[in-house]
Amino acid sequence: MITASQLRAARALLGIEQRQLAELAGVSVPTIQRMEASSHVVRGNVDTLMRLLAALDAAGVEVINEGAVSEDGGRGVRLKAQNHIAPFRSRSSKRSEAMRDIVAPE
Repeated sequence: MITASQLRAARALLGIEQRQLAELAGVSVPTIQRMEASSHVVRGNVDTLMRLLAALDAAGVEVINEGAVSEDGGRGVRLKAQNHIAPFRSRSSKRSEAMRDIVAPE
């Protein structure tokens, strides 16, 4: 599960725009916009949510769910201690290019 606030925070941690996240996850920009505009928990097609979470994970963002170990016990996101990502397998070369930009910005 991920909330709209967590999604916006994750994107901010990575320093990417909605378009870039959409490319990484293989979803449309309107889908990302709709998810970020949600009032609380992001709802959507399970496959879409899984691709989104996988893209965030591959980019080095950990989504902390309620009840998970964290200092205050609340929801949040954090960058993993080691932000090592393997080449991101994608159906789209644009997604691969976007991932390279995050991993090794110029």
